Amino acid sequence: MRPLHIRNSKGRRLSLDPSTVPAIELVGIDKKFGPVHANKNINLGVAKGTIHGIIGENGAGKSTLMSILYGFYQADQGEIRIGGRPTVIRDSQAAIAAGIGMVHQHFMLVENFTVIENITLGVEGGPLLGQSVDRARVELQRLEKEYGLEVDPDAVIEELPVGAQQRVEILKALYRGAEILILDEPTGALTPAEADHLFNVLRILRDQGKTIILITHKLREIMAITDTVSVMRRGEMVATRATAETTVEELAELMVGRRVLLRVEKGEANPGAVLLSVTNLTVKDSRGVTMVDNVSFEVKAGEIVGIAGVAGNGQSELLEAIAGIRKPTSGEILIDGQPVAGLDASRRRDLGLAHIPEDRHHMGLVLKFEEYENSILGYHRDPKYGRGALLDLDAIRADAEEKIAKYDIRPPNPRLKTANFSGGNQQKIVVAREIERDPKLLIVGQPTRGVDVGAIEFIHRRIIETRDAGKAVLLVSVELDEVRSLSDRILVMFAGRIVGEKTSDAGEQTLGLMMAGIAA
Repeated sequence: MRPLHIRNSKGRRLSLDPSTVPAIELVGIDKKFGPVHANKNINLGVAKGTIHGIIGENGAGKSTLMSILYGFYQADQGEIRIGGRPTVIRDSQAAIAAGIGMVHQHFMLVENFTVIENITLGVEGGPLLGQSVDRARVELQRLEKEYGLEVDPDAVIEELPVGAQQRVEILKALYRGAEILILDEPTGALTPAEADHLFNVLRILRDQGKTIILITHKLREIMAITDTVSVMRRGEMVATRATAETTVEELAELMVGRRVLLRVEKGEANPGAVLLSVTNLTVKDSRGVTMVDNVSFEVKAGEIVGIAGVAGNGQSELLEAIAGIRKPTSGEILIDGQPVAGLDASRRRDLGLAHIPEDRHHMGLVLKFEEYENSILGYHRDPKYGRGALLDLDAIRADAEEKIAKYDIRPPNPRLKTANFSGGNQQKIVVAREIERDPKLLIVGQPTRGVDVGAIEFIHRRIIETRDAGKAVLLVSVELDEVRSLSDRILVMFAGRIVGEKTSDAGEQTLGLMMAGIAA
């Protein structure tokens, strides 16, 4: 086997000799969940002191493979080797003992505990907690200084921004002695600045000899931060590349098994009648803090209006107010010319509103329900699904099967619990349910959060088709590229206000300055 060439953080070309012992080897890993073959004879080696990306479509088996490495699942067949030694990892404690730490996509922190309480939880080191905390403070100071992971040890987790919470998760793993760090979709909820800070931390960790496995669907991040990248497709490991010797286009094709359109193709918009009118809208959160401050705008039939902004600047509250989930303090909302004050979400749907929410788990799906049940959620009173309290299950399942086929939802099983679908396929369930209602007005929050490149292409195409069918689309996304490529007009929100409007050809720097409140 020839050496694998990579470049280190200083751009110098290095060769990874395959005869050296990898930090991690997975040999013949196989895992089934009933009829679903999640991992098929996986072989993978990760060199010590590198950042190794693992990519693949949602449902490709990436998270299952990492869950086996971290002890959440047991492989049906195969062997794990750490530093060349066969290692049995029966649970997460065994993984930690083997020097493996994991930072999950959804953080495993106790929100009303402080940083230091979370870090020492489970490893207090004796009955005298005060002494344990004092020792932990000293060690935390060392880790923070060495790796650039500054965070207030006495801050309460729920009061910290997402980026700081993630640093706590990394510190927690390092405090437990992790030499191998697994990060699952680490930038899903981060701002661009927080993502850049994370990448700097990962480079420092690598240069200090740590081995990092990065699971992400964002190919730009793979190209920016990894040394090597492995591609999974439908449970199999199909390729490993030196990152410096591959391209985004090649990786996308390896992931999906076909050429993928990485840019949105759309024709000119043909705006028609105003279908959404928002006038002087003000919305407060549960603490009485003004999140939407005197906002006015319109969305017309046949156009996509995107809202750009750093998360937390009122976009979520704006969508919820339009959808009927949150009550405004003042202002007016018209859907197709009709005032909707006092109408709940169900009655607004009757007017032709469809809503793809930002958080599919909490607002879009009931994860304990089967797929076919979620496929009509919110529309279950439609006469075609039954009469009164009596549902026609055969009709509902037939309808679900049509959506599954049209939207390529995998696995194609309407009786599967929704929790058992990958994130991208869960999102497709929501998208199919809302768009197939043929709405007049579609409001969309974070349409491709946690979604792989193939599903992103599919969802983007459906949104464009909705616009081209003469519908009005209001889009909110923290992905600036997504807003720029999908939108016909872009509104920028900062501190609850619309601070400006730009066309879709506005530069990233211009929009970024507006998002930061620096320029209007």
